[in-house]
Amino acid sequence: MEGFAGKVCVVTGAGSGIGRALAIELGRSGAKVAISDVDTEGLAETEAELKAIGAPVKTDRLDVTEREAFELYAGQVKEHFGKVNQVYNNAGIAYSGDVEVTAYKDMERVMDVDFWGVVNGTKAFLPHLIESGDGHVVNVSSLFGIFSVPGQAAYNAAKFAVRGFTEALRQEMLTKYPHVAVTTVHPGGIKTAIARNATAAEGLDAQQLANEFDRKLARTSPERAAQIILEAVRKKKARVLVGADAKVLDVLVRLTGSGYQRIVAKAMAKAVPGAH
Repeated sequence: MEGFAGKVCVVTGAGSGIGRALAIELGRSGAKVAISDVDTEGLAETEAELKAIGAPVKTDRLDVTEREAFELYAGQVKEHFGKVNQVYNNAGIAYSGDVEVTAYKDMERVMDVDFWGVVNGTKAFLPHLIESGDGHVVNVSSLFGIFSVPGQAAYNAAKFAVRGFTEALRQEMLTKYPHVAVTTVHPGGIKTAIARNATAAEGLDAQQLANEFDRKLARTSPERAAQIILEAVRKKKARVLVGADAKVLDVLVRLTGSGYQRIVAKAMAKAVPGAH
């Protein structure tokens, strides 16, 4: 893919799924890649694949919720490669449970990783992106940052927050630093480990929910998702919808307004029994 040769690109959550696919596609496109994750085994596999194709890579274990560590990491990446052009704030976790039964700590954990992890990554790297003269912030929200579903209040809250944060950031960059592009990513159902690694409220079978998600809702491969995202980044698009499901449901929300909520509630009850 053109436009990435020589760029220094940072990818969080690179141990599997979209993060790994992004890192490898960037490496194939001539980028230098800094990858991180809390999953050190998965991260090592991604590193091996990047080295096999000859891509320069810096690999670090990083918990995106640890703000001071993130800030130190940003400086280390800049020192290692000499510059930073792009950051892909991709790391995330999933959780299922109705508001009524979800513990505060579980909601806070989702927000810490899925929202504050994005904020931490953006804030830590933004000075370097501005300095590069050719920066790009890519923040991964979700289809669930466009519309809400029952049993996903914590995840919805985090992903809607990512969307609002990133759209505001883009406007700030347009007025102050127009050489820094900003893109919000809304993936639909992607065949990744996020559902299989998800936690759930007491009384819910997390494995059953993951199986239902994989069987009925996951339609797009991580590799295809990475290609779609990078094509949008190359064109400096403000927003990218990944997957036919994301496009269809985005239209549903636009057409029905709040009316989508009754439609989705009924559909979810049939598609994923016991999900909430």
